[in-house]
Amino acid sequence: MSIDIGNFPANVRTAVRAFWSGRLTAAEKQKLDGKLDQGNRGMVTGGKNLDSLSLLLSSLVEKNSRSKLSVHIEKTFVTLPGYFRPTKQWDLVVMNGKQIVAIVELKSICGPSFGNNVNNRTEEAIGSGLDLQTAIREGAFGRGKPPFTGFVILIEEADQSKRPVRVTSKHFPVDPEFEEASYIKRLDLACDRMMREGLYSSAAVLVAPNRRLGQFSESSPETGIKQFLVSFASRIAEQDLA
Repeated sequence: MSIDIGNFPANVRTAVRAFWSGRLTAAEKQKLDGKLDQGNRGMVTGGKNLDSLSLLLSSLVEKNSRSKLSVHIEKTFVTLPGYFRPTKQWDLVVMNGKQIVAIVELKSICGPSFGNNVNNRTEEAIGSGLDLQTAIREGAFGRGKPPFTGFVILIEEADQSKRPVRVTSKHFPVDPEFEEASYIKRLDLACDRMMREGLYSSAAVLVAPNRRLGQFSESSPETGIKQFLVSFASRIAEQDLA
């Protein structure tokens, strides 16, 4: 079974460049409209800034399957049932008729408030992953082959996100891997452990400086965007073998 992840890393650079351009455009539009959100919120409330990554994943569906798969990013078609809550909106859902092939969540974290955002995004990802896996186990999507479940988080590469962060715990020692770990490293550990615990088929940390050139890096090969794209494309290609 051959896998095609396209022109990597050029396609990822294009997606990252579009992400930053979209954030800046959203903030500039709100200024013109006279709506100034606090901090960087104007860059976030302007729309789905990670649509560029959704388009990249959509292109991999076309490259890796001859089956008639449908890719959904619209709100109506990415709302799926959960187990601990009625429904959740995901960012991308791939269907083969009535069978779900892949479900993906895309998130981002930009400065300057890295601490709270990393904690919040991690908690959200853990909760969503557990809810989704339980819903799958309980037959919310039928009894066919479980879908690919993916989580990608883009974090801004900045001094605040790269420097070591102290942690304290009064009653019990902190896991040594988290001691003096940067916010980027914390996400790397979280994504690696979520995969190991079966919350997601694949989870990736995409590290990108706030520039319009599209530069990016990977925190580690295990949680890198390349392994995510390969894992996603492999699941798509399996449809032709079913």
